[in-house]
Amino acid sequence: MAAPPQLQALLQAVNALLRKRRYHTALALIKGFRNGIVYGVKIRAPHALVMTFLFRSGSLRDKLRAILQATYTHSRNLACFVFVYKGLCALQSHTQGKTYQSHPFLAAFIGGFLIFGDNSNINSQINMYLTSRVLFALCRLGVEKGYIPELRWDPFPLYTAVVWGLVLWLFEYHRPTLQPSLQSSMTYLYEDSNVWHDLSDFLIYNKRRASK
Repeated sequence: MAAPPQLQALLQAVNALLRKRRYHTALALIKGFRNGIVYGVKIRAPHALVMTFLFRSGSLRDKLRAILQATYTHSRNLACFVFVYKGLCALQSHTQGKTYQSHPFLAAFIGGFLIFGDNSNINSQINMYLTSRVLFALCRLGVEKGYIPELRWDPFPLYTAVVWGLVLWLFEYHRPTLQPSLQSSMTYLYEDSNVWHDLSDFLIYNKRRASK
């Protein structure tokens, strides 16, 4: 069934507008905001669903509300950051006439401070995820530029051993320093596995169900 003529005319006008280069910067901000929402939902919703039903107590309604709230917060923050970052990059390029390497850093610095500066669980998770990626990338960049000597042996096994040794040491002796979701995961793996009463909470359930 063909679309009504009015709708076809509207779509043609919108498509013509989208193809105009003069509006490209503004439209890129809008699409960046849209992509931030979509990506935030794709990333946070499955994670929140699994973590909430694995470790969170409460009614089904409370769990669903927590999932929706976490998904909304993640997608909103990411969308706003993309909008601010792209806007500030475009502003710097426009005012200075060209693009410099400092522009992305300054734009992301301001956007990160404004959007992700609140010390919440979600922002903390996002920042920790980025921290590990940034450290890896800086090490690779240091080797690429010659600031760090390229080793003749693979350091990854040693790096892995140090990371796992430190995280379990922190869990056993300085647990409050770890992020709450990591504490929950490690409690499930390393402490709950020490307790059982019968076959039901040995193989089927993690903890013994309360008798009715």
